[in-house]
Amino acid sequence: MYDVGTRERTLALVAQGRSLNSVSKQTGISRAAIRSWQTRLEPLDRGVPCPRCSEAPTAIENPSSYAYLLGLYLGDGCISAGKRGVYSLRIACADAWPGLIEACAEAVQIARPDNKVCRVASAGCRYVTSFSKHWPCLFPQHGPGKKHDRRIALEPWQQQIVDSHPWEFIRGLFHSDGCRITNWATRMVRGERKRYEYPRYFFTNKSDDIRKLFGDTLTAVGVEWTTLARGSKPLNISVARRASVALMDAHVGPKY
Repeated sequence: MYDVGTRERTLALVAQGRSLNSVSKQTGISRAAIRSWQTRLEPLDRGVPCPRCSEAPTAIENPSSYAYLLGLYLGDGCISAGKRGVYSLRIACADAWPGLIEACAEAVQIARPDNKVCRVASAGCRYVTSFSKHWPCLFPQHGPGKKHDRRIALEPWQQQIVDSHPWEFIRGLFHSDGCRITNWATRMVRGERKRYEYPRYFFTNKSDDIRKLFGDTLTAVGVEWTTLARGSKPLNISVARRASVALMDAHVGPKY
C-alpha cells in the first residue's frame, strides 16, 4: 500500500498533463492504481476490526501505547473528516525532536496496525498522519472546533486505561505541550550573592479540561505541581519540587 505522500506526488505528475502510461513507467506504479487515486486519495482500512465500534466493544490491545497516543492527541492532535467516512488523524511533532516523531508514529501504527502512517513535512514540524474510519471511535473527544473551545472529558474506558498507565498518558501530554528547562535564581550566602540552578517541568495548554486531566494524573502518581498564570490566564502547570522533578525524570524525561 502506498502512503498518501506518494499518491499526492504521483497525481501531481498527472496534473502536469502527462499520460498515465508515462507516469506509471517513471514511478513503477500501475496505471490502475493511479486511476483509482484520482477517484479516492486516502487508503482504505483493510478489515482490521475496531475494538470500540462493535455492539460489544472489546479492550484496547495495547493500552500502554494507547495512553501515550491519547496524550499526544489531546495536546497536538486533530481528526478531520474525509471522503466516504474516512478520517485523518494528524499529530504535529516539532522537527527539533526526531525521537518524538518516531515514538508518535509507532504509537499511531500500533493503534491501527494495518493502516499506513506517513510523516507530512510542514514549517518546523512533521504531521504524523494516518487514515482510518475508526479514529473517532478511538478518540471520542473528536468534534467541531478547537479543543480548548469545547468540553473535553474522557470516556470511562479511557479513564480506566489512564488509571492503569498514568505515566504513559503524562508522557504523551508532556511530549505534545511540555518542556523541561533549567531555571536559575540567586540568593545571599554568607554575605555573597550566589547563583544556583534547578530543573523544572512545564506544561502549557489553553484547555482547562486538558490541564485538569494532566494535573489530576500527576497527583495520582505523587507529583506535586502548581499552576502559573500567563497574564490573567492560568495556562501553565509547573513541576519544580526536587522529589517531583526526580519522579518526572525517572518516568518521562526530556524530549529527544
